[in-house]
Amino acid sequence: MDKLMNTPWFIKIVALSLAALLYISVNFDPDSSYAGLGFSTPAKIDTEVVEDVPVELYYDRENLVVTGAPETVDVSLKGPKSLLLSAKNNRDFKVYIDLSDPEIELGRKQVPIKIRDINDKLKVTIEPAYANVSIQEKITKEFTVEPEFNRSLLEEGYIAEEPIVHPQKVKITGAKDIIETISYVKATVELNGPVNDTVYRQAMVRALDREFNKLDVLIEPSVVDVKVPIKSPSKTVSVNPVQKGTPKEGIKIKSIHVEPKEVSLFGKKSILDSIEKLEVPFDVSEISNTTEVTIPLKLPEGIKAASAEEVRIVVEIEKEKENETDDQKDAQQDDQEQDVSKEKSVTKTFSNIKIIFVGLLQGYQLDFVSPKQGAADVTISGKSEDINHIKASDLQLSINVEGLEEGEHVVPLQLKTPTAVKGSVGVNKALINITKASEET
Repeated sequence: MDKLMNTPWFIKIVALSLAALLYISVNFDPDSSYAGLGFSTPAKIDTEVVEDVPVELYYDRENLVVTGAPETVDVSLKGPKSLLLSAKNNRDFKVYIDLSDPEIELGRKQVPIKIRDINDKLKVTIEPAYANVSIQEKITKEFTVEPEFNRSLLEEGYIAEEPIVHPQKVKITGAKDIIETISYVKATVELNGPVNDTVYRQAMVRALDREFNKLDVLIEPSVVDVKVPIKSPSKTVSVNPVQKGTPKEGIKIKSIHVEPKEVSLFGKKSILDSIEKLEVPFDVSEISNTTEVTIPLKLPEGIKAASAEEVRIVVEIEKEKENETDDQKDAQQDDQEQDVSKEKSVTKTFSNIKIIFVGLLQGYQLDFVSPKQGAADVTISGKSEDINHIKASDLQLSINVEGLEEGEHVVPLQLKTPTAVKGSVGVNKALINITKASEET
């Protein structure tokens, strides 16, 4: 036996047998009627469909835009089952459209859809087999962005100013014929109503044609910052002092002066429309001499703020001369002395004194809502020799906005005058709006 195994022919026969067994195992088909007999047969031919295969597009992306190519196709494969299963499961083949020819002509073309990296023993059918594509020159153009929002979401009594967008312009890249159809470039702000304060949002930019269809283009930047200033309506009304009570016996009201004569009210428009004047009641039953009183303003319901929180009322009286008692004569003499003293005091009004502000945070800007133009009238009183030497530059009207952030704020006015005189301002508060300064400013 050992001698037989050592012979060359024995080794050749064993090697041939092993090769035959290996061939049979590879090509074995259990469905074959010959399999049970031990005969090897050719591999069975089958068909598989691979759906939604991505289509790769090869072209000069720096200078051209190609549209119309399908994103996916279905690939039908026919061949040996073992090869089909491998191709279907691994998807190691590529489906593509080749438009990389540098001399390719522009316009609409029908081009074949090809496949690579597929076993040669498989028969391939691609559906669709061809694609109708449009090859256009790629161009970039700058457009101005139009911000927009739904104004119906504003809370009753509030108004919106024109939205502010940053950056104001964007670059849009696409096929030349598509770029030429752009009619609108919009950034729509998404709001959840009701809205009663300034809105800061980021918004997606869309390029639209004249029928408001969205266009397939590249927008840079695709997102912009939008600010929608929301303000409460205002109305300027006169201040009307209303006398309450009856003057004392022998006292006659000569005149009534109020300062300021007008105030700005802020609130719902429907409320403002119903207000023609602001009445300020004051009691005259205890007045014996010319009197100056400060009265807080009582705002109507629905009015959230006013340009002044209080008004100054000066009531001038005169006393009747009939049946004067000694005490009345003494009082009259005191009044006359006061009048003489008052004659020595004079007043002077300076119009449109600019209001300066201090403490504004870096990167923010301030605008005056009221008083408009950021200026107010200042009245000073004192001796004539002191008043005559005072100029507008000697007066300082200011507000302190330290620590205030974005939004509307009501802040008190501060007046500095030379020590020899007294001063008063037509309004004692200012309504301001603080916003972030744009990079351009």
